[in-house]
Amino acid sequence: MPRPLVVVTDFIRPPLDHEERILGDRADVVALEAFSEDELVGRIEHADAIMMYHFLSISRRTIERLERCRIIVRCGVGFDNVDRAAARERGIAVANVPDYGTEEVADSALAMILAMTRGVAFMNTRLQLRQGPWIYEQVRPLERLRGMGLGIVGLGRIGTALALRAKAVGMAVSFYDPYAVDGLDKALGVTRCDSLEELLPRVRVLSLHCPRSAETQHLVNARTLALLPRGAFLVNTARGGCVDAGAVLAAIDSGQLRGAALDVLEEEPPPDDDPLIAAWRTPGTAAHDRVIVNPHAAFYSEQGLADMRIKGSTNIRRVLDGQPPRNVVN
Repeated sequence: MPRPLVVVTDFIRPPLDHEERILGDRADVVALEAFSEDELVGRIEHADAIMMYHFLSISRRTIERLERCRIIVRCGVGFDNVDRAAARERGIAVANVPDYGTEEVADSALAMILAMTRGVAFMNTRLQLRQGPWIYEQVRPLERLRGMGLGIVGLGRIGTALALRAKAVGMAVSFYDPYAVDGLDKALGVTRCDSLEELLPRVRVLSLHCPRSAETQHLVNARTLALLPRGAFLVNTARGGCVDAGAVLAAIDSGQLRGAALDVLEEEPPPDDDPLIAAWRTPGTAAHDRVIVNPHAAFYSEQGLADMRIKGSTNIRRVLDGQPPRNVVN
């Protein structure tokens, strides 16, 4: 019998130190370094296990070509880029790695909140371009962070980690999560809201920590942005599809949003003609001064990157050794 084959589809390049250390005595491990599903054709069909990241999607057309795959591990928290139903029909487990970057994403969200609400990013950009005077008045008015309302959508691992950090700097934390267990608000000392319509008018900063799904697609849109107090701030370290970027640009231009920090976009990397990105890159526009864009990097630290590779490889090792997989999402 041939040795099992583990395919790493994207994002991770050789050397595969973590993967080889955990799987090398049990399977052959190859990295395809693909950027699209089309690049998998003829290279993935014989895989016994697949490790995938966020550069591409795996749809039914790929899953139906898999001849002996037992598990697909989405090495990250989100799993909207794999057809879980199609995999289940073929008897293939889909698992994620839900606990690899909790601290990093929460830290990044808080850093973005501080950079916007304290005017750090705004003043830095304007001083670099010599568009503003050497005085604090260019960023007026700023409000004290202590007591400022922070709204969190999705109080899972990362949302909870952000809530604790925000409380430590004195923010008044509220959240909306219809799937959170009763009493979580009491345990954390935060305020629960039963709807977005209840949450949004009471917060100055909105931070998203929910998965992308049919329920959350464009959850932040023109209608919901209008429910925020004028001059609010938006942070998205969740999934790009949860936010209508066109509505964000309009809200920035109108002043409804005073700032937006986006670690994730609906299309990554974004095309050059994306209106939000084009405005962000153009000095003198409101988006240039008031929008922060990062390249899907909130998860990153050397330890966090190693965690998702190690945890993903360990889960595949379990399956190859005949044990049930962990964190199955289908």
